[in-house]
Amino acid sequence: MRLFGTNGIREVVGERMTSPFVTSVAAAIGRAYPVGAPIAVGWDGRTSSPAFAGIVSGALATAGHSVIQLGLLPTPAIQYNVRSVGAQLAVIVTASHNPPEFNGLKCIAADGLELPRTEEERIEALVESGETRNAPYDRIGGIHEDAHGPERYLHGILSKVRRDAIIAKHHRVLLDCGNGASAVTSPSLLRRLGCRFTTLNGQVDGTFPGHLSEPTEQNLQELIRTVPALGVEFGAAHDGDADRTVFVDAKGRFIPGERILTWFAREFVRERHGGLVVVPVTASQSVEDVVKTEGGQVLYTAVGSPSITRAMQERGAVFGGEDNGGYIFPRLQLARDGAMTLATALDLLTHLDTSLDEALRDLPQYYVAKEKVMCPAPVRQAVMDRLSSELAQGADRVVTLDGVKAYQGRGWVLLRPSGTEPLFRIFAEDPDPETARRRAAGVVARVSSVVEELQGSSGRA
Repeated sequence: MRLFGTNGIREVVGERMTSPFVTSVAAAIGRAYPVGAPIAVGWDGRTSSPAFAGIVSGALATAGHSVIQLGLLPTPAIQYNVRSVGAQLAVIVTASHNPPEFNGLKCIAADGLELPRTEEERIEALVESGETRNAPYDRIGGIHEDAHGPERYLHGILSKVRRDAIIAKHHRVLLDCGNGASAVTSPSLLRRLGCRFTTLNGQVDGTFPGHLSEPTEQNLQELIRTVPALGVEFGAAHDGDADRTVFVDAKGRFIPGERILTWFAREFVRERHGGLVVVPVTASQSVEDVVKTEGGQVLYTAVGSPSITRAMQERGAVFGGEDNGGYIFPRLQLARDGAMTLATALDLLTHLDTSLDEALRDLPQYYVAKEKVMCPAPVRQAVMDRLSSELAQGADRVVTLDGVKAYQGRGWVLLRPSGTEPLFRIFAEDPDPETARRRAAGVVARVSSVVEELQGSSGRA
């Protein structure tokens, strides 16, 4: 039984994400940990999150655990608080950037990192077995509320940036909270950093009335229009659980996540005269270009923050992150962190005395095309096997760390199965935009063709 995807469990509410399902997973978590172990519970702003969090808390308490409810908070804020409250585990009710009909469960280990896959498999096995543990009346755990999570988290961030210098600059910022959990913390962060700011969608609303939760260029048109209209320095937007931040420059141009990833990587390696940067196999070549120029090294991992953060911990990395706006700053914690991203951008712009546009101007220029194509689960492996062989033909180099990535000239194309949906994701990069688009389109066409062929063969059989 596979329940946990790349970043936790995510299902449609009322379909698989139901009270009995959440109860079964929470009961399995309760059995997986020693009786009496303190477990933190937090949640995002989705309409179903408080109800599911109550179910999780109750199931854990009746299994004999002491439950610490951290309340509605960004995912990175909950991760930051795990160690502070002495929890052996945290369970977060969240579906991150998924549409409003989704919700899910994410487990965080005692060190604040996402649970290793081996622990997820242990929980999955207990769900499948149906084994539970019900404590007697005198061993039922208590449920306690902890209201200090936001303050601890913000204090931690502020202690890791040059706060006085930032305050002196009086930065002008437009912040789009996306009606998500960042509304609880990010406006307060900007206020404490002396920023003059305006918020969009600054009220928590699990129906996401402002725009869909994923901070893509298509979903952020209001932010893109409003930044130049207000004359602010830049715009920033979080996803639903605020572990990601994306940026819009002063002219209203959406900045691809790989550009910010490359910028942060360069500045952290430059500051330390070297160091290791950890990124997924989907990362732009520009990251490796700048890191090596500054005397650093790059380590590639499978896609997903659990793979990245564990590698960062093991290797003592100075920075890591993904090209979707999820950046990881070990000076604070090993977690994708939207608020820390916002504070770090302000810190660097202040220290470098430059604008966001100027800071990114001399980075290597590559174009990344991103596509996806549906593929039914029964034929996915056969499609992967067929396309892996085809992509390897004529490639200068092939990497099979996560899917298959074929390098050719100064560009590459990557085909990998999604960890959460019945589809393939295709990435293609090249200094020439048309070449990148053509490569991605070619792989999309081949996947569609092979899927159709295999399904036809299955139907005839």
